[in-house]
Amino acid sequence: MGRRSTRSNRTLFERESELAAVDEALGELTGLRADGAESSDRPRGALLAFAGRAGIGKTTLLAEVRRRAAARGCTVLSARGGDQEQRVAFHVARQLLQPQFAGAAEADLRAQLGSWYDIVGPALGLCAPTDGAPPDQQGLRDGLDWVLTHLAVQRAPMVLALDDAHWADPESLRWLAAFAPRAEELPLLLVVAYRPDELPDHAESFRGLPGRAGGRPLDLEPLSAVAVAGLVREALGTYADDAFCRECWAVTAGNPFETVELTAKVRDRGLIPTEAGAHLLRDLAAAVKGSGLIARLERLGTSTVRFAWACAVLGTEIHPLLAAAVAGLGHEEAADAADALRGARILTGADTLEFVHPLIATAVYRAIPSGVRVALHGQAAWCLINDGQGPSAAARHLLETHPDGDTWVVQQLRAAAGETLRSGAPDSARSYLARALREPPPFEDRAAVLYELGSASLLTEPATTVNHLRAALEEPIADRELRHHIVYRLSQVLAHSDRLAEASDTLAREIRVTEDARVKLRMVAEQFMWDAFRADEPDHPSRSRRLTKLADRLKGRDLTERYIIGLRTWDAILRGEPAHVALHHAERALTGGLGWAEPDRGFEVPVLVALAFMYADRPGRTEELFAAGIADFERQGWHGAHLSFGYTLLAYVRYRRGRLAEAEDFVRAGLRLAERVGPGTPAHWYAVGILIEVLLARGRVSEAAQTAEDYSFSEPFPAAVVFPDAQTVYGELLLARGLTKDAAGQLAAAGRRLDPRGIRNPAWCPWQLHLARAESHDAPERAVTTALEALSRARQFGTPSAIGTALRTAAEVSSGSVRVKYLEESVAHLECSPAAYELACALVALGTELRRAGRPTEAAEHLYRGLDAAVQCGADGLVEAARDELAAAGLRPRRLHTTDTDTLTTRERTAATMTAEGRAKAEVAKELNVDEPTVARLLSAVYRKMGTDSTGLAEALKLG
Repeated sequence: MGRRSTRSNRTLFERESELAAVDEALGELTGLRADGAESSDRPRGALLAFAGRAGIGKTTLLAEVRRRAAARGCTVLSARGGDQEQRVAFHVARQLLQPQFAGAAEADLRAQLGSWYDIVGPALGLCAPTDGAPPDQQGLRDGLDWVLTHLAVQRAPMVLALDDAHWADPESLRWLAAFAPRAEELPLLLVVAYRPDELPDHAESFRGLPGRAGGRPLDLEPLSAVAVAGLVREALGTYADDAFCRECWAVTAGNPFETVELTAKVRDRGLIPTEAGAHLLRDLAAAVKGSGLIARLERLGTSTVRFAWACAVLGTEIHPLLAAAVAGLGHEEAADAADALRGARILTGADTLEFVHPLIATAVYRAIPSGVRVALHGQAAWCLINDGQGPSAAARHLLETHPDGDTWVVQQLRAAAGETLRSGAPDSARSYLARALREPPPFEDRAAVLYELGSASLLTEPATTVNHLRAALEEPIADRELRHHIVYRLSQVLAHSDRLAEASDTLAREIRVTEDARVKLRMVAEQFMWDAFRADEPDHPSRSRRLTKLADRLKGRDLTERYIIGLRTWDAILRGEPAHVALHHAERALTGGLGWAEPDRGFEVPVLVALAFMYADRPGRTEELFAAGIADFERQGWHGAHLSFGYTLLAYVRYRRGRLAEAEDFVRAGLRLAERVGPGTPAHWYAVGILIEVLLARGRVSEAAQTAEDYSFSEPFPAAVVFPDAQTVYGELLLARGLTKDAAGQLAAAGRRLDPRGIRNPAWCPWQLHLARAESHDAPERAVTTALEALSRARQFGTPSAIGTALRTAAEVSSGSVRVKYLEESVAHLECSPAAYELACALVALGTELRRAGRPTEAAEHLYRGLDAAVQCGADGLVEAARDELAAAGLRPRRLHTTDTDTLTTRERTAATMTAEGRAKAEVAKELNVDEPTVARLLSAVYRKMGTDSTGLAEALKLG
């Protein structure tokens, strides 16, 4: 972009401390001190911010930063916010990054941007947006992070200078404000200048800097009288006397811009800079800004004024021919006007024009009569479309026009909204569509505009989306397909707003009036899905019967049929039907494809089908499906709630496999993403519930309790069904803290909520198992009854992990010799399952019981095995329990290499994994009647294809 050159050679008075900070930062960035000597420190980046009121010298200081950076061999990226461009999404991001890819062919762009091409390319104006679902805003910011990080490393050292950050568009400013703290980790110096009183709330990170400048921005102060005198004498000559210089300081209040402009006026008037002429300075200073500036502009003539107005409407980077078209001037007349404005120091530049200072641009824009200003914006929009720059360039001008029922305006705003939304800027798209609605659109288009407006608000303002979509349904809609899309979207946003009953009722009303059989089937599928997540569903057994009857006669010919079959899979899991039934339907649902990012579809059903394999003791298959699904999310640029669910539920899979350290890492990543989406969302409930379960399994009860308190994980629980069930997890936490009566109350309440709905699978929700433990303290007989009922349900489901876990609970609440019997059977089942943590618990419990029964040899064997398994799982609390039992038996626990079982038991975990793998291979070889090397080759091929660990696949192959 064009830059002012009139001030580049001026001395920067009283900015020594700021320039010292710049030189220090550049020295650390380049590894060179200001004197050219090499620094002994490792090069590192920084964030510097300069704050000050208008005209205080921020732009001049940033120009000096760019000059010094270029002199040290830095790659320099620069951009400037504009008062008129604040509503243009990614305007600043494009200024910064677009030139770095200028002239590159599409193939080169794809090679440079990789998988981010379709996500960040449209936002940066490097390619047209695709027709698929837009990326979420977090995903887009992640993509921009990647691009800037890649450039910073590839073209290091790099300096990024952003002037007038307070006027940057919200999309760019949110991105840079979030990225700024990372500058110190890269070979990147990020320098920002802004007016503090005008900086938006979403850029607060620029007010408190990491590391440098004492944790605050550098405030630019007005110049002293001495500095103003130096500036005056530099411009007018050393013969400017003290009285004249003092008056210059008095009338400008030490503002550098006003001082420079004042000296220019003095020079133009031929005024001698002595005390005799000092009394004229106040009138000259008034002409520099405000009404004085406008009066000076008006003296240049009508055509010149109109050209200046057109430039003020267009903003920054003004093309002279376009300004002439907006002003309605011929080429020669516009050229004369531009020359006059350059001579008056209002404009600068040749091929691209720019106001000498933002203060001048603001004054000129505000001086335009309101009616004329509206007309000029309308003319600018038309000229931009006529120039081939497209609806998105014209839209910001159309926002400033008055509604007039113009169909062309509605068309352009809708087109701009579509482009902007697909580029990842829903806020801008929403403003365009809201303006289109006020135009208003033709009667027959109102429903479509309301639908588009609701879709643009979907991820950021769900309540507003509901209002728009309901209003759309009240309009007469000739296009039946449009009506169906409105219903789908409305039910989706209601469900995601924890209003599942309303989502179901919306679909039910439309099902009754829909004549198209395929459309009706899709709506039925959507209704089945939202009802499956309703905690207050009035008649779950009836829905289950209808779903079973419908799914059993469908063939899976299209996505709708496969969704219904997938829901049948999940219903079988919840009801605790035999696991092989659920797996049969899961495979049916997957035949033909069940993508996680299908257009105009949710990801819920594919996730449920994937989880069915986990509950059925096939976690390897679940992880395979999750890997593909998360890849779908990342390809779409969905890094918000979608990716949070992906990581969180993948953590749950790892937890159920006994990989507790990995599970904790994944769930914390999912929780961080959920926090970026917003508190109280379903993503939060999933992530916090799973994190608490993991922490309890690791023996960190206090930390789990603190997590629950920090995230308000308690009553009231969400209206939507989440898993693990939030109330059950809360009861488990109370039980772990020794609050048995409170735990029993919560767990019994969970049972009263789930049982009438037919949700009776202890593999899905082990409320009965925890309730039996809680009851055992005060009602041991009732505890045994509860545990045995859960065991019966587990046997019906039929998976080794469910049966083994239920047997361990039955042993815990029983008495006498039956405890050993139950535990031996539990270990036998769990050894055939992927539930490594449950196996470790059962082994330690069996060893403990055998020790108490006076069978030390057998006790030692099981305790040592339990210790090894607990170490492999990362179950620190169980490790200590096993050690204590071994010590009580007079046995010596195996020494760990360190006290940190997560870090220094790698050998033990690897040995245990290899042992488990060897056992699994041997059993598979025996069952298939082949030798072990053949099994090893088979599994190795599968590992390479799936990217999954050998033990899990061996177990899956053995179980399948």
